Amino acid sequence: MTMTDPGPGTGLSIRGLTKTFADLKAVDDLSFEVSPGRVTGFLGPNGAGKTTTLRMLLGLIRPTAGEALIGGQRYVELDRPLETVGSALEATGFHPGRSGRDHLRVLAATHGISDRRVDELLELVGIPAAARKRAGEYSMGMRQRLNLAAALLGDPHVLILDEPANGLDPEGIRWMRGFLQHLAGDEGKTVLISSHLLSEVEQTAEDVIIIANGHLVRRGTMEEMHGDPAALVRTSDTARLSQALARAGFPSEPGDGPDALRVFSGDLHQVGEIALAAGLPVHELRVLRTDLERLFLTLTESPEHANRNRGATSLSTGPHPPPPPSQAPPTDLSTHEGEATR
Repeated sequence: MTMTDPGPGTGLSIRGLTKTFADLKAVDDLSFEVSPGRVTGFLGPNGAGKTTTLRMLLGLIRPTAGEALIGGQRYVELDRPLETVGSALEATGFHPGRSGRDHLRVLAATHGISDRRVDELLELVGIPAAARKRAGEYSMGMRQRLNLAAALLGDPHVLILDEPANGLDPEGIRWMRGFLQHLAGDEGKTVLISSHLLSEVEQTAEDVIIIANGHLVRRGTMEEMHGDPAALVRTSDTARLSQALARAGFPSEPGDGPDALRVFSGDLHQVGEIALAAGLPVHELRVLRTDLERLFLTLTESPEHANRNRGATSLSTGPHPPPPPSQAPPTDLSTHEGEATR
């Protein structure tokens, strides 16, 4: 039966995905969905199995069990993969003596993509002046931009990026953030990013998936990760303010310090009005929320999620033939043993 490559609105499905390398279980019965039109952050400590999961999704490693699907199909089933999914797992897959433009032209030629598209992307990612410069002379940030251009060659519906902000300066990080949000929100692409820069993921992603030891720990929207809204208020008489808040239907509890209350509401206006009506001064009033970094550390450093693979003696991946040339992702994504459980 001939299958048609997925079109716009393509999502990702990870179902019961498992990968074992000898005595090391890198991914353990992992399941989640990634929705189109949104940026999803894929997080986990070193050794959690993030990169192994992404490589199984891209057909570079065979799962021990389960499946990783792009629009309901495995990567190797896609007729024109560059038009369905663009990926960038490393910023080192360049011939050092080849110019950035020639690197993209070679990749484009394998899929019948014009040089005009290459030049458009060099302009889009902000490195047109370096297009004829040898890639071996590129900074890490320039390599990241070239890698992103390679991932976008086929104008894919899905974009999978590992550490996309690595090596970028603050201006470049801000540009990357806005660009990814544009691709998802304005163009409807499915964007999955794996990163250790939690503060940046917090500003970029709308959905979050956190794994540890290869299995799912938490998933949800960024708003859900921040928890229920609350406010911190500091005043000269917390007992009196607590009573006034309770009468108005705003429960509270002692906060950080003798002059602080934690109010279980994010409505700062109402909290301030209640304090004013009670004749109490407000020394501080602000929204409280659980930041992503605190939540991440709480989840991944708990005893039940401590890295159980640290004592593993073998990371051998065994022989895994690469996908056929016509289906290879647009960058060099070859598996390295030392990267097997990132």
